[in-house]
Amino acid sequence: MKQVIGWTLFVIVAIGVMGLALWGALALWFALPMDEPIRLALGGLLLVLGFGGLVMSAARRRFIGPLLPFALACVALFGWWSTIEASNDRDWQADVARQPSADIAGNLVTLHNVRDFSYRTASDYTANWRERTVDLDTLDTLDLFAVHWMGDDIAHTMVSFGFADGPVTISIETRKEEGEAYSSLAGFFRRYELYYVVGTEEDLVGVRTTYREPPEDVYLFRVDIPKERIRDLFLHYLSEINRLNDEPEFYNTATTNCTTAIVMNARALGAALPVNWQVLLSGHFPELLYERGALDQSLPYPELRQASLVNDRANDDAGAAEFSKRIREGLPGLP
Repeated sequence: MKQVIGWTLFVIVAIGVMGLALWGALALWFALPMDEPIRLALGGLLLVLGFGGLVMSAARRRFIGPLLPFALACVALFGWWSTIEASNDRDWQADVARQPSADIAGNLVTLHNVRDFSYRTASDYTANWRERTVDLDTLDTLDLFAVHWMGDDIAHTMVSFGFADGPVTISIETRKEEGEAYSSLAGFFRRYELYYVVGTEEDLVGVRTTYREPPEDVYLFRVDIPKERIRDLFLHYLSEINRLNDEPEFYNTATTNCTTAIVMNARALGAALPVNWQVLLSGHFPELLYERGALDQSLPYPELRQASLVNDRANDDAGAAEFSKRIREGLPGLP
């Protein structure tokens, strides 16, 4: 019995050590601001200390001595990890170079640094940042875009607030530095800052349907919630946008991403949205809203999803003056 307890304890410790060693090696690789050989060497050393310590523990039937070097390395690792801070002051890529903000005066909201780029290709564009003033009394609708770029299970989600003079679209993304590429794995390790793009649909939808190679599948759904809830949600988004100007925050692939941020913003206002597999596998987030009655119920969800694909409309009307109106024509649940 004593031997069984001993081996059970060893298995538990082994799982913890292996998980921590792997996490630490990846953290060093993705977040340590040093050359690749140094990051590789330090990550490899941590793995050797962890796995080697386990082998010696099994051979000697004791933990403290063999795993002490690994424990000390972890103390140093977490000490370094705690010093990593998000920043708004980096050499940003041009499409995320400016931080949006909002000034609120009664019912009028002035949005600064609204992105409205004109694209020739996904990487060749004319940058255009502008100001826009909207009247909260004319905010009537909320739409959800689900952008599928790697199969049905994963999607980038954006929200679009419908004002009388046109929608304001907000996309929660990674803020990448010049020359930096996106990696879902790197997104777990404080590699990117969290960034709210406030932009036009011609920009945020058009670049995905028309100019990226390969094009991404974009689905548009009308979200059926009361107008006062839409207004509160919009104002909450603005408060988060203004907060990030003073308190930059890291993006996280699992916990602080485009879809979880939508859920957290909604839950902050009392919406009963769970954080479950349909949120973590963000391609299923519209289905969660459908199951809760927030999307059009006239069709079964598979048919609603199929009818909500807007790529053909967006490609036909790329650069059109009434782009937002035209991509909505004939969609289920929209007048």
